[in-house]
Amino acid sequence: MVQSLNSKIDLTVKATAFTAFTEYGQIMIGNKALEFYHQRDARKYIQIPWQEVEYVSASVLFGGKWIPRYTIYTKQNGSFTFASKNPKDVLRAIRVYIGGDKMVKSLGFFGVLKRAFTRKPSQK
Repeated sequence: MVQSLNSKIDLTVKATAFTAFTEYGQIMIGNKALEFYHQRDARKYIQIPWQEVEYVSASVLFGGKWIPRYTIYTKQNGSFTFASKNPKDVLRAIRVYIGGDKMVKSLGFFGVLKRAFTRKPSQK
């Protein structure tokens, strides 16, 4: 059994982790880390300490009414993408521990296209 990094849990939500395969389980946000535990296999888990988080990017659609997924970028281990039942509650709980300056909104479809066409040829 895996030992939790947290001593106090603020929020527990059903979630989906998008790794090589789609994994279903629960996200637990606590005072020391964000933790994802698989619902059936105890060996499949993700633990991200708050000091390891570089920033969090959220896909925001329809003017903030719908957040389909969010990605946590770490300093050493790459990125982890999640979707959950209440993404606004999850992002608010994360903001308490990492601060609002590390929370960003990802580019939409047209933002990606605009950036692709407005870059100088030397930057591609």
